[in-house]
Amino acid sequence: MTDHMLTTLQQQLREFARARDWEQFHTPKNLAMALTKEAAELQEIFQWLTPEQSAQLDDQQRVHAAEELADVLLYLCRLADVLNIDLAEAAASKLQRNAEKYPADRVRGKSTKYSEY
Repeated sequence: MTDHMLTTLQQQLREFARARDWEQFHTPKNLAMALTKEAAELQEIFQWLTPEQSAQLDDQQRVHAAEELADVLLYLCRLADVLNIDLAEAAASKLQRNAEKYPADRVRGKSTKYSEY
């Protein structure tokens, strides 16, 4: 997703909230709580599946996962907008920091935390 796409999505969400007078409810606390709720709903899809089953969702499960992923993305974008955080810039910066913490030549094939290798 490009920076422009994120900006457009944030504008659409801002207008959506404004048209419904929901801005009063879109505090960082409330949005963060809603975000974690939606992430938990996504997690619930996979809760009792084996690793193999989780990689091969049926059509109904895929539709459900897509809806929950969309909810997570929407709340994440709205929260970033309310906090005036450039989400694309924050993600790029974090990816760079992760590349430094987890150099490919040192962590390839390992699942340990950077402080453990």
